Amino acid sequence: MTVDHIGIAVESIEGALPFYKKALGLEAVHREEVPTQKVRVAFLQAGETALELLEPTGPEGAIAKFLKTKGPGLHHVAFSVQDLGGRMKRLAQDGLPALEAVPRPGARGHRVCFLHPKRAQGVLVELVESHG
Repeated sequence: MTVDHIGIAVESIEGALPFYKKALGLEAVHREEVPTQKVRVAFLQAGETALELLEPTGPEGAIAKFLKTKGPGLHHVAFSVQDLGGRMKRLAQDGLPALEAVPRPGARGHRVCFLHPKRAQGVLVELVESHG
């Protein structure tokens, strides 16, 4: 298992990108909107791991709510897994159910699920399975 990406909630991707370019030399390599999550994302590749900047597209999504209560900053850590459905079943059997009952579509055409931060010492964990 490897770290796929680190999610960072931002008020504005365009407002955040100059820092990552100037300070770290990183640029957006992929952008998309995920309407089901009410979020716009930009991925910046940093070696083997990506940073995912998450900007809300409206006041009702999870990122908008996160920004309202906690402000910009670290939102989640995502890990690459194989057989996401099987992993979710094993976790549920071990008393660690995902927040979703089944994998859902995520950015970059991947299937994803989230694990509750209460079970991970306050860290929201995302499991990511690419279809390729």
